[in-house]
Amino acid sequence: MADVPADRLLTLPNLLTLSRLPLSAVLFACIAYEQWLAALLVFGLAALTDWLDGLLARRLNQQSAIGRSLDPLVDKVLTGGAFIYLLGVPGALLLPWMVTVVIGRELLITGIRGIMEAQGVKFGADWLGKLKMVLQCAVLVAVFAVLWLNSMDLAESIRIGLRFTQIALIYAMIVVTIASGVQYVARAARLWKA
Repeated sequence: MADVPADRLLTLPNLLTLSRLPLSAVLFACIAYEQWLAALLVFGLAALTDWLDGLLARRLNQQSAIGRSLDPLVDKVLTGGAFIYLLGVPGALLLPWMVTVVIGRELLITGIRGIMEAQGVKFGADWLGKLKMVLQCAVLVAVFAVLWLNSMDLAESIRIGLRFTQIALIYAMIVVTIASGVQYVARAARLWKA
């Protein structure tokens, strides 16, 4: 099936993608005001629109170059902004170098994707990039859930288990983020049109 024209912005999948921008602003406000349950729910809704826009783009045959570029860019605003906002939050367990790795990889790959698409090369997400996004979402869900649950009277063993899970997810995300960045750079080098 053919792609929709690259200049067609107002498709249902693209509108769902764009809906994540105001949801991002709401999420950042929830983090700033330490409303962890609200942050968890808003982020869950945003993640749902991310899954739904890709599904609808395929089902409605509305895949396009603008969608392939817009979707990951909006995802970067949502996840990158959330990681930045969480940096100073005790209990988030995110260190500056971790957030720098995430943001640096996203900027690098967004730039490479733009160059490749400008050369007419389809450069959408591959399986490792999708796994990276799943892990980033899992980390954010875990952080919001743990911060919310910390306000409750939980047994120490549960707190230790939650903290261990959170740390494991964070380090798995970092490893996959680096690996997917390396894979994208290698893929771009193979496809590069001189």
